[in-house]
Amino acid sequence: MYASEDLAEKGTRTLQSDMICFVFELSTSGTHAKPFVMKRARGFFVIVGFLIYLGFAQAQMRLAASSIPQVWVATWGSSQQIPEPQNALPIDDLRDATVRQLFHLSVGGSGLRVHMSNAFGTEALHFTSVHVARPLSTSSPAIDTTSDRQLTFAGKADVVVPSGAEFVSDPVDLKVSPLSDLAVTFHLDTPPQRESSHPGSRATSYYVHGDAVGAATLIEPKHVDHWFQISEVDVQVSPEAGAVVVLGDSITDGHGATTNGNDRWTDVLAARLQGLPQTRNVGVSNQGIGGNHLLTDGLGPNALSRFDRDVLAPAGVRWLIVFEGVNDLGGLARNGEVPPADHAALVERVLSAYGQLVERAHAHGLRVFGATITPYVGSNYYHPSPVSEADRQAVNQWIRAAGHFDGVIDFDAVVRDPKHPDQLLPDFDCGDHLHPSPAGYKAMGEAIPLTIFAR
Repeated sequence: MYASEDLAEKGTRTLQSDMICFVFELSTSGTHAKPFVMKRARGFFVIVGFLIYLGFAQAQMRLAASSIPQVWVATWGSSQQIPEPQNALPIDDLRDATVRQLFHLSVGGSGLRVHMSNAFGTEALHFTSVHVARPLSTSSPAIDTTSDRQLTFAGKADVVVPSGAEFVSDPVDLKVSPLSDLAVTFHLDTPPQRESSHPGSRATSYYVHGDAVGAATLIEPKHVDHWFQISEVDVQVSPEAGAVVVLGDSITDGHGATTNGNDRWTDVLAARLQGLPQTRNVGVSNQGIGGNHLLTDGLGPNALSRFDRDVLAPAGVRWLIVFEGVNDLGGLARNGEVPPADHAALVERVLSAYGQLVERAHAHGLRVFGATITPYVGSNYYHPSPVSEADRQAVNQWIRAAGHFDGVIDFDAVVRDPKHPDQLLPDFDCGDHLHPSPAGYKAMGEAIPLTIFAR
């Protein structure tokens, strides 16, 4: 059996042979063509008809394939912020420097694009070159060089990103599998005066001086467990695909998870989504920031102020999970107890902020799910009093009540100790009585009903 291209080529050669014979016979037989010549003529026209039909069928198949719509969906994301001094790279380390970073993707696709960020930069930032490739390991700067691709921006190999902005690369033809890893490597000639970063990467990044964006590995690199200047990776997928954005704090960011282990609760969710045919086209964009607040700027901008960039902007977003509030509640009396009226006022403001998030998300067609705040009595950082615990209970009661969110994810019920419901279950406690352990994150990710992402 021949492939369609082989069959067409074979038919073309037959057609050429028949044409030569047909013309030769006509030229030598005068006006009275011999019977076998006429037979050859009939064969010739049969072949012509067949090839016309074959060409038409091939054209229709190519047209059908090219007309299948494709959409962009976020397969990975991280919220940008100004890094604290201890989490920023020394400015000279980024002068004439190559930085290679590894990202764990959620949904796969036939092509991809990368968002280069200068969200908190104070001046334009010049990326002289950016490459993508498949890494050989999650804990090494080595890449598979056969997969290495140079990114372009409006057809050019370099890009200047204005301050406060990001730039999306042109599409690149690199098929990526679900739950695979991607290395993105860029070179800077001049360092940013202020970095745009995600300190809580729980993944190792590597950097060296000089331009080594296409190198198989980086020789004697420095390394750090933070991400820099990249906010999103999108993949091209079928039109029914979509992304879920998770707006959260350090429990979503993965404090207590395994470095390079990709075992945050959002990673568990992404893996489960791939296990069902109905949800295999759902990407997960983790927009958690350690220390983040609903109402005030802490580590990173408050949730309300970053909503447009971190929730509405990711490609293909259809769902939002809101898991914020513990830092607002815990921070109120961290340095000493406050009057009951202050507790009541804070709870009211937290609930009002939730309402704003839901209202803004609904205005853009998103379904919004509220996650209950997990227990933190015993935390050495917040040392909450019974009054603060009562605040948490009041907020969770509102989240669970009908008519506020489109659905509820009851993380509190998943990780609390049945004997001491104001505390984390010991097996689910990373040790600080505030953040879950990898086992706790696994339980959280497994507790989310995937039916909420059905369409």
